[in-house]
Amino acid sequence: MCAMNRVLVTGGAGFIGSHTVDLLLKNGYRVRVLDSLTPPVHHNRQLPEYFSPDAEFVHGDVRDKLVWQEALEDMDAVFHLAAYQDYLPDFSKFFHANSVGTALMYEVIVEGKLDIQKVVVASSQAAYGEGKYQCAEHGVQFPDPRSTEQLERKDWDPKCKMCRGPVSMLATDEVLVNPHNSYAMSKYTGERIAMMLGRRYMIPSVGMRYSIVQGSRQSFRNAYSGVLRIFAMQLLAGERPTAYEDGQQMRDYVHVADVASANLLALEHNGTDFQVFNVGGDQRVTVIEFARVMAEKLGRGHIDPILSGEYRFGDTRHIVSDVSKLRGLGWEPLGSVEQSIDDYLLWTKQQPDFTNYATEALETMRRVGTVRGGG
Repeated sequence: MCAMNRVLVTGGAGFIGSHTVDLLLKNGYRVRVLDSLTPPVHHNRQLPEYFSPDAEFVHGDVRDKLVWQEALEDMDAVFHLAAYQDYLPDFSKFFHANSVGTALMYEVIVEGKLDIQKVVVASSQAAYGEGKYQCAEHGVQFPDPRSTEQLERKDWDPKCKMCRGPVSMLATDEVLVNPHNSYAMSKYTGERIAMMLGRRYMIPSVGMRYSIVQGSRQSFRNAYSGVLRIFAMQLLAGERPTAYEDGQQMRDYVHVADVASANLLALEHNGTDFQVFNVGGDQRVTVIEFARVMAEKLGRGHIDPILSGEYRFGDTRHIVSDVSKLRGLGWEPLGSVEQSIDDYLLWTKQQPDFTNYATEALETMRRVGTVRGGG
């Protein structure tokens, strides 16, 4: 263990945060958690049953400067994992929570001359937008967001910027970002705040661009995103899973235990200072393939998802992260899609109030224009 002993974890009662807290405690760290316990992720604003009694808890919002002052007192390092994530068009909330909250953290550290030796900030693969592609004629491309007109034609795949011809997906490294939606923009803004203010004020900072993280404790009450929880709700309710576009979207999924180990490496390794890293699962899976695996795990046999032709406005078509940079420091993704599904399904069986929120969430997204098309 490095010299840092007292660690603050914002969002530490949530999905990624709680797994990170558990790993820190296992490795001998003293942990304080700052969390707002905001619904729908947290029911009745109560601490979840998995929250460790060995961690100190501070209830508060990262948009509140006084809360930051209390939470940062006597800390050596910070994991800033608290975030607002959704597909609803409440644009300002993304930036207040994810960007301003990060800026407030650095403001309090600098104003108070706090001896914070490391800050690890949760960023997102979403910052890449469509990511990296190859055109046979024009080489590497970073496509613009697909237009509404293209999506309404159900022409799903990105095109070369120069010839408008087909492009093939490549694994995306950390070099270029092109965020397409409010969540992605707010997370990348928070990451840049960390990198720039960290360097300026000599606060070693690291940005972790997580792929789609999966495993136990992922809240089923926020059903606006995440095929793991949406498909689990639908299949356990006896329904066929539903997928957007044609279900051929390619993603990489990373197990939450691998994310926690990457976080610990970022904290303890000096070579991570002022760097950003992809944290992905190194496993390419289409949405249809994911649905089939989960259906088979539940004994439902070979089930293909319902393809209504709808799409989620602002989604990327394909994105898979290149994790070679983090691998170079000794990290390796050990989990798999199958393990993530097994862990999540086991956890759902232990939740007495687990139910299907997916239909209600879909209707909400249709009503506000997040989900479009169909027919």
